[in-house]
Amino acid sequence: MMTGELRMIDQLRCRQDLLARCRALAEDLPADCAFSHTTALRLQGLPMSYAMEEDERIHVVRPITSSRIKQPGIVGHRALHPRHVVLDQGVRVVGLADTWADLGELIGRGKPVGLDDTIVVGDAVATRLGSSDPLARALARRNRPRGKRTLGEGLELVRVGSASPGETLSRIMLVRCGVPEPRLNVPIWSTRSPGVLLGVGDLVWVIRREAPLRDIKVIGEYQGAAFHSSPEQRARDVVRLRGFVGDGWQVEFIWNADRDSPDARRLTVVRFATALEVDRASLNLAACEPRFFSTHAMQLAEQRSANWLMRSS
Repeated sequence: MMTGELRMIDQLRCRQDLLARCRALAEDLPADCAFSHTTALRLQGLPMSYAMEEDERIHVVRPITSSRIKQPGIVGHRALHPRHVVLDQGVRVVGLADTWADLGELIGRGKPVGLDDTIVVGDAVATRLGSSDPLARALARRNRPRGKRTLGEGLELVRVGSASPGETLSRIMLVRCGVPEPRLNVPIWSTRSPGVLLGVGDLVWVIRREAPLRDIKVIGEYQGAAFHSSPEQRARDVVRLRGFVGDGWQVEFIWNADRDSPDARRLTVVRFATALEVDRASLNLAACEPRFFSTHAMQLAEQRSANWLMRSS
């Protein structure tokens, strides 16, 4: 069994253990409480970074008019603005869009959530809800929430259709550097045999060129270790690849190693730009780096640095 599969099994086991803990706790908690923040992320199966997973405490939120829950192992929150609460497997949990907006409280110096995390979780939530509008409404309902600038900047890159954090991170890396935005998880139908589904493309581009008149057709396939390491899956991938190529598609793969270092990221961006016939001079390869801090936070840091230099000179 591969490392990715083992991690998925471990996450599922931890989620079931957490659910049992929450059910036991819920019997003693006031009725207006709901599980929130990283606890809600886990209960609802939303993606989490390693930094977010390190917080194993139980998070509980209740209205601002009620007292804060103070128990060992529980982080009590009080909400000024109402949260949408759902009943999930017998426990009250803050709903998907409000859980995304609550990430703002975990943004900041020494905290686990960064800009790219808001996009990864935002993609997962928007895909489940079929739109990013609920995220925008959840954020708009709150008056000066923590992390609002980071959440707002992240929301601009949230899209419906991403199937995994790896797909999201690959997409935003390419788009930030100037590669055209792809469509996500698009069914690819054969042009030679109508009605035949060749497969689903993770990242899909069709770009019309006028001279000579033709379509550039590129599929970006994210190869997550959890789903593409077994012999059976590799055999299915070969069949899909043959179908795509035979129908005129150029297929470019993205492995985790293609995002693991600055050189690898730049090479990946150039590879996709070349396939899409994007002028390399138009690319901003420096933008391929992962983003933890928002543009506003970086501007503040630069201003503080400039002020310090002025005072010390």
